[in-house]
Amino acid sequence: MENLQEFMTSWDRYMNLGGVVSLAVAFLIFIYHEIKVISVRDLKDRYDYVNLHEIRFFWFSVLALILASAFFANTIATLQIEKKGILWFYVRLFITVCFVIIAYFVFYSMVRIYYPKSVEKRLKKIRNTPRISSSGNAMRKLDEEEDDAHLEPSQIAEEESNIHSVDYDVWLDDKTGEKKIEKYYDYQHAIECPSCGFTTFKVDKEEVNQHPTQTEAGLLTKHYKCEYCGHRESMELPLAKLSSNVK
Repeated sequence: MENLQEFMTSWDRYMNLGGVVSLAVAFLIFIYHEIKVISVRDLKDRYDYVNLHEIRFFWFSVLALILASAFFANTIATLQIEKKGILWFYVRLFITVCFVIIAYFVFYSMVRIYYPKSVEKRLKKIRNTPRISSSGNAMRKLDEEEDDAHLEPSQIAEEESNIHSVDYDVWLDDKTGEKKIEKYYDYQHAIECPSCGFTTFKVDKEEVNQHPTQTEAGLLTKHYKCEYCGHRESMELPLAKLSSNVK
């Protein structure tokens, strides 16, 4: 009995230590990501960083929190285990392992289903935040009709082609005439799935059925797949005719 008490005391001490360390890791991952986001001064680079890394870092934080909960759960009912015997220690350990497995899949699904919508809101905010020119002036984002005058013919053709859903944002400093052109790939972003309603519907692949020429429009098929429910759909989109000055 005395050996069991000593073992349980040491066990609880290590479990509490593991829980505290895991909580600290979760916090540090979150803080590191947020500091990294803020430290990226160029808003387009910040947009790309959030787009590539935010969900991954959020998931790492969640994993650390799950691990912390598992450590702390292994200190529950220690006095009862000391009284009833070592068998209940293994029962508690088994229940904790089951909790970790269930929590992993539940939170993994939640992160995949719900968090992308939050990320999209953040990306939209970053994308529409006024840029600052080298002269320190707030720049104005041009609308679709205005920005064509500032794009190269090849860039205009790229926007109109529907391939990879390329989109250009043009920012203009009205005082100095300085402009900044940013390129975005909309196919990297998920939309609402028509089947399950979650923001997990993305372009899986694209096929050019008919290449455009200077006299005839082309045809593109986009194949969508939901990363949650597996729903698939295909959509045909016209490809604009090639401009005479685009090779």
